[in-house]
Amino acid sequence: MQELNKLETLAQLALVEPISSLKAADLEHPREPLGRFQRAGRPFYRLRSGEHRFYFDASGDILHVNYILHKNSLEDFLLRNRLPVTEQQLVEQDSKFWKYLESLTK
Repeated sequence: MQELNKLETLAQLALVEPISSLKAADLEHPREPLGRFQRAGRPFYRLRSGEHRFYFDASGDILHVNYILHKNSLEDFLLRNRLPVTEQQLVEQDSKFWKYLESLTK
């Protein structure tokens, strides 16, 4: 929700429009910008919406959004690649990670 709260109200509405218009048939046969993958033996979905990604699961008619992440964020990269990192570890390593990336360009 932190990503969503950073945006102005109209931008928030535009961001959530694609997920609010999903239908059961879309989940059964996902096509871009919707993708499906397995997490802990259950289907998990990713929906691209502009510069952001929704990561969610479905239980009947209810969608439970677990994450809304900016597409170029470290958190999005780690989630897509299933790296076992806690939020606390992200906070601790954030500055070191970016310094490392900067050192590669020198």
